[in-house]
Amino acid sequence: MVQTFIADKLFDGEQLHTNAAVSVEGGKVIALGGEPAAGAVRLKGMLAPGLIDVQVNGGGGALFNNDTTVNALGKMSAAHARYGTTGFMPTLITDQVDVMQRAADAVSAALKEGVPGVLGVHFEGPHLSTPKKGTHEEKFIRPLSEEELAIYGRDDLGLKMVTLAPENVSPGDIRKLVDLGVRVCLGHSNADGKTAAAAVAAGATGFTHLYNAMSPLHSRDPGMVGTALISDGCWCGLIADGHHVSAEAMTLALKAKPRGKIMLVTDAMSLVGSEEKSFPLFDRIVTRDGDKLTSTTGELAGSHLDMIGAVRNIREWCGVELTEALRMAGLYPAQYLGCEGGRIAAGASADLILLSDDLQVQRTWIGGQEVFSAG
Repeated sequence: MVQTFIADKLFDGEQLHTNAAVSVEGGKVIALGGEPAAGAVRLKGMLAPGLIDVQVNGGGGALFNNDTTVNALGKMSAAHARYGTTGFMPTLITDQVDVMQRAADAVSAALKEGVPGVLGVHFEGPHLSTPKKGTHEEKFIRPLSEEELAIYGRDDLGLKMVTLAPENVSPGDIRKLVDLGVRVCLGHSNADGKTAAAAVAAGATGFTHLYNAMSPLHSRDPGMVGTALISDGCWCGLIADGHHVSAEAMTLALKAKPRGKIMLVTDAMSLVGSEEKSFPLFDRIVTRDGDKLTSTTGELAGSHLDMIGAVRNIREWCGVELTEALRMAGLYPAQYLGCEGGRIAAGASADLILLSDDLQVQRTWIGGQEVFSAG
C-alpha cells in the first residue's frame, strides 16, 4: 500500500523543499516530488531524514552494560525514537569478556528480530588508556586478546565499531580489526601525535567524543586532539551537550575539519526517555542534575543528551545552519558507518522524522512504520 505525505517543508538530506510530496511503500521511499496520490496526508512542519547515533549506552531506563538483552535494546530504541533517532549503535563500555559476548548475542538477536533502529554494536573499550579512562572501570581495561578478536570477527553483528587507545593496540592489530570489518575509532587515549597518526595510517577512521578523554593539542606535539583535527579522512564524534565541550571548542573543530567529518553523538545513558534520576554503573552511582550526569567518583558519566537536542544546541551555540546540523546528525554518521541513511530519496529506507518549527520531534518512522507520535 502506497502512503503519500505532503510536507510544508521537506529536507531530503541535501536540499530543502517546500510543499513537497514523498511516497512510501514496503518500508522504502518510492518517490519524492511529483503529483501526490489521492488520499495524501498533509504534514505541518518539516519532514527530514531520521537521525543516526553511533554512541548510545542506554535509554528508556535500560543501560546496555547492565542489561545485555534484546528487551533492553527495544527500550533504548523506543526512548531515542522520541527524539528523532531512527538508527543507532548500541554501545557497551569497558567490561568483562562474558558481558561482551552477551551484548554481541543480544545485538545479533535484535537484528534477526528486526528491533527498530538497531544497526550493529559499538564496543567502547576495553583496550583503553588507564590515565584517560574517564568513567570506565579500570580493572576491566586490558590488551586485545583472541577472546575479543573472536567477538569482533563475528559476521552476525551488523555494523561493528571498536574504540581503542592506539598506544595499547599496535598498528598491525588495528589492520587486523579493519580486515574483520570493524570501524576502528581512537579514544580514551593519552597517545602522542605520532602514535595516533600511525593508527590512522593503519586504518582507524574515527575519533570518539572529540576532546574528551584524549591527549590535548600542544605546541610541540599534536596529541590525539590535534591529530583528529588534521586527519582529513577521519570522522570525529562531538557531544554537544554543553558539559563535555565548550561552544568555542566545537566551533574550532567545525572550522578545522572538512565538511562532513564532524558527526553529532549523544553518549546517552539510561536516563534519556526515563523519569529516573540515577542508576548504578559498576560499583558507583550516576546521578542526573538537570542535563548533567556525574558519577559518585566525580567524573562526567556519559550524557543526558538526545540527538534532536544536539541539533538544536549546535545551531544555537555555533551558528550552524539547520540543514547542516541535520546532516551532522544523519547523513554524516551514515557516511561514517557506510550505511544507508540521512537521505530521503527513491529507494532509500523510509526513516523519517517530522519536526515542529521549534525543532521538537512530532513523529518518527523507521522503515515506513510509525514508532513515535507526540499526539
